[in-house]
Amino acid sequence: MGLCYNNYVKLTVNAFEGAAPNLVLSTVFGYDSFRPLQKEIIESVLKGKDTLAIMPTGGGKSVCYQIPALIFEGITVVVSPLISLMQDQVASLEAAGIHSVYLNSTLEWEDYLQATHEIKTGNVKIIYISPEGLATDRIRNLLSDPFVKVSCITIDESHCISSWGHDFRPDYLEIKYLRKLLPDAVMLALTATATEQVRKDIIKNLGMKNPAVFISSFNRANIYLEVSPKRKALAQVVEYIKKRPGESGIIYCFSRKQVDELTDSLSKMGFSVLNYHAGLTDAVRAKNQDLFIRDEIQIMVATVAFGMGINKSNVRYVINYDLPKSLEEYYQEIGRAGRDGLPSSALLLYSGSDAHKVRYFFNEQADPSKSEILLQGMLKFATTRTCRRKALLSYFGEIYEHPSEEAKDCCCDICTCGDMPLCDVTIPFQKLLSCIYRTNERYGASYVIDILLGSKSKRILENEHNYISTYGIGKELTKEDWFELVEVLVGENYLYKDGEYNVLKMTYMGKSALNNRDTIRLPVTFRTASDSGEFIPAGRAPKKPAFIILGSKEKAAQKPDENDEESQRIITDLKAWRKRKADDLNIPPYAVFNDKTLLDLAAKKPKTKADLMNVFGLGKVKIENYGNGILRVISGD
Repeated sequence: MGLCYNNYVKLTVNAFEGAAPNLVLSTVFGYDSFRPLQKEIIESVLKGKDTLAIMPTGGGKSVCYQIPALIFEGITVVVSPLISLMQDQVASLEAAGIHSVYLNSTLEWEDYLQATHEIKTGNVKIIYISPEGLATDRIRNLLSDPFVKVSCITIDESHCISSWGHDFRPDYLEIKYLRKLLPDAVMLALTATATEQVRKDIIKNLGMKNPAVFISSFNRANIYLEVSPKRKALAQVVEYIKKRPGESGIIYCFSRKQVDELTDSLSKMGFSVLNYHAGLTDAVRAKNQDLFIRDEIQIMVATVAFGMGINKSNVRYVINYDLPKSLEEYYQEIGRAGRDGLPSSALLLYSGSDAHKVRYFFNEQADPSKSEILLQGMLKFATTRTCRRKALLSYFGEIYEHPSEEAKDCCCDICTCGDMPLCDVTIPFQKLLSCIYRTNERYGASYVIDILLGSKSKRILENEHNYISTYGIGKELTKEDWFELVEVLVGENYLYKDGEYNVLKMTYMGKSALNNRDTIRLPVTFRTASDSGEFIPAGRAPKKPAFIILGSKEKAAQKPDENDEESQRIITDLKAWRKRKADDLNIPPYAVFNDKTLLDLAAKKPKTKADLMNVFGLGKVKIENYGNGILRVISGD
């Protein structure tokens, strides 16, 4: 299957059947305690109760089915959306001594036959199958074989079955057939993002039987949230990356063309970067993703097609070069940073004109009105002038309160910098609303802004709007500035967007303010003439966030002192050893152990295998397989 584990310790297939979950957690995975809700979810599954679990990316969803899989007598079928995710999960399980297989189109026929033989003979506890694979007679016949006992069906990324989810996939509807084929198997549905509507869809479309529903906090406290106005986007990205030398990052773009252009620009500047999008061949996508996962390259520039379920734990930052289509999509993408719990960051470059690009594709959607509702949630977050974490969690129905003033500093750019100062936008406000009025409140933001900027587009000339008094009077602001002002005025209830085409209309408050010539002061990111005498960006420079690494009871993971030279030497040497070992085994470096374990090793400096038992993330099998090598590196031999 492409994994080289013949000389390494493996757990026998039934080693933990009937065992206590805590024993499996400690022995196999190297953790002393469960993360929030993991234990409750596992106990629900072990009781045979259908279960829906909503947990943030990096919250430990996989453990919720892997531990029951080892305890159950039969096998666990995991429905997974991407081939790369299957390979990633199998690599991590094999590294922990758990034999598992995947069945997909990448397997050679001999490997496929070997995998099905191991399934039928009871030598495998976990098998990964794609949703489209469930439609094949070959897979259905295998799972209904009298010698194959399926105890649990796990659906990963289960939001894909909902038309309200950000990544609906019709193939997921095939899963309901699996429930009919295996009526006695317990079903576990997992996802990181699910609003109330999505949760209802998951339960209905999967045919779940009165499921227990567990909703963990959506808060990823280790990810610093930041939104910056998109001015000189390439320069902003370069500056951001240079502050994080050698670190893994993902940059998401809206289009394939933008992905290729940005990748080419960064590559010419000497950055370690590759691209990923649906326009590339399967072979190129697989190769590029593999190089990123194995730390051969540091930066992946991609469309939304990249990253679902990727287990790479050491992604330190995510940049959204363009506006995501929904907060669910945004949350999924930023969740690929900091899966190991270490400090990470997420930057969104926001331009009001990006919303126009997103809306351009609404007509291709089955229900454009749903797409608009989802986009409005994203716009509200991008333009919020209060705590971004609070706004994000509120969208998912969670109330967030800063646990302390110190934690508030590391929350987001707004909390770090303080509230955004108010700017006098009276003149731009009057120009914009006058233009809306003089065009009879019949047009959307893009058209109104084009009039203000003096566009000579065919539509404007045909409508003779080049003759109205507001034509060309708004050139002191950029198009992006005007779009930002529109969104802020909508948020402040001076304007609203009406109908399918988002026609701009004035509220009673907006009309009143215009008629009374009220002074309008709002938190925008551009300066106005009344503030500074000229129109210039009002960029703020947030101080470096003082991250708090939240305490963990999992073997009390520690972080070494930055001034401890021996610890820094151990970190450097262990990274190099981990990379060599991963290459030898043909697995990603984080499958050997992740960065949190790396830092804990450098801080604790264990001298014996017994000492290794107290290190975060090292279970019995990993200690047997890697312990001697780790100890030699730490001792400096």
